Amino acid sequence: MRFPFLPLLFALFTSAAALPHATAAGNALIVGQAIDLSGPNGSIGRDYVAGITTYFDSVNTKGGINGRKIQYVVSDDHGLPADSARMVGALIKEQHADYLLGAIGADATAAILAAPAFAESRHMLFAPLADSSGAPAARVLYWRPSIESEFLYLLVYFEKLGIKQVGIALQDTPQNNKSFRFLSAEMRKRHITLAGVAQIAGSGAALQSQAQRLSAAGAKLVITIGDTYASAQFLKAFRRFDTATFVAGTSLINLQTLSEIAGSRATEFTVFSQVVPNPASAVSPLQSEHLEMMKRFRDEPVSSVTLEGFAVAKTLVKMMRLDAGTKGKPAALAAMELGGMSVGAPDGANNMSRYVDIALFQRGGGLMF
Repeated sequence: MRFPFLPLLFALFTSAAALPHATAAGNALIVGQAIDLSGPNGSIGRDYVAGITTYFDSVNTKGGINGRKIQYVVSDDHGLPADSARMVGALIKEQHADYLLGAIGADATAAILAAPAFAESRHMLFAPLADSSGAPAARVLYWRPSIESEFLYLLVYFEKLGIKQVGIALQDTPQNNKSFRFLSAEMRKRHITLAGVAQIAGSGAALQSQAQRLSAAGAKLVITIGDTYASAQFLKAFRRFDTATFVAGTSLINLQTLSEIAGSRATEFTVFSQVVPNPASAVSPLQSEHLEMMKRFRDEPVSSVTLEGFAVAKTLVKMMRLDAGTKGKPAALAAMELGGMSVGAPDGANNMSRYVDIALFQRGGGLMF
């Protein structure tokens, strides 16, 4: 965004009409994004972009925003944080992007925030698919809820089912360890027993041993705190010893990759927190609009990530439409209605949504909300 930098909420929401580069690329409003389209999280990136593109297309067919079309410029960072940073630099300096959407993962987000071109700009990074706990709030605003809220939702959901013995599969990283401490503290508050902890890294005999010990520990639920690859390798190993215990993870796990690595049989009795409602349902206006527009503009199936991208784009467009005279006052963002789903960012917050749900892998594959 091309305007004098203001605190978190002020910066992103100033009307696009005030942007000095408004005439770049004709009269278009340029939204730039560097994201994984062909690397380890390529399937997530492609779905996210498909949902975003679909909403922007629907806006452009109606004349755009105050007569200005949205030009969505996407670069494939191949899942490499260094490429994320470099490509965002090009989006800022060469494409003169008015708005920037985020990449996938904490490492890519950190690389973008540290990139000289970004640091020297007055941009705000919006809606990365990443854990918000590890990034400074000053230059990034997350659309999705915090990872802690996802872990807490999982814990409370199974607590209501009477489960009091929980194991944790942990990939050792600073951010994952922070989540582990949060989850452990919540378990103590609720008098839930930590049955055991499996350290998950790589594969082979060591991982097999960790999985076997955890399966023998008596846990009725295992929560994974790790990336997609580590969680998939653990699940594959764990299912050799235990085919029935519930295994749970968060929405940041690439479910397609998880299933490919672990196998469809291993994903049975696995559950994952979700940050949007059922994408295949038309219960709310947002869900219905997403289904209708995806059918109209895209020839591909819907997913939770296409719906998240659609909702993110709808949120950004609402921000673009804000009256310049309001100077982006936070009060205008306290409750932004998307059609049966509200988002907002009160003072001090850097997560706009607080919505969390849960989905279960059915026998034979497919998610059931």
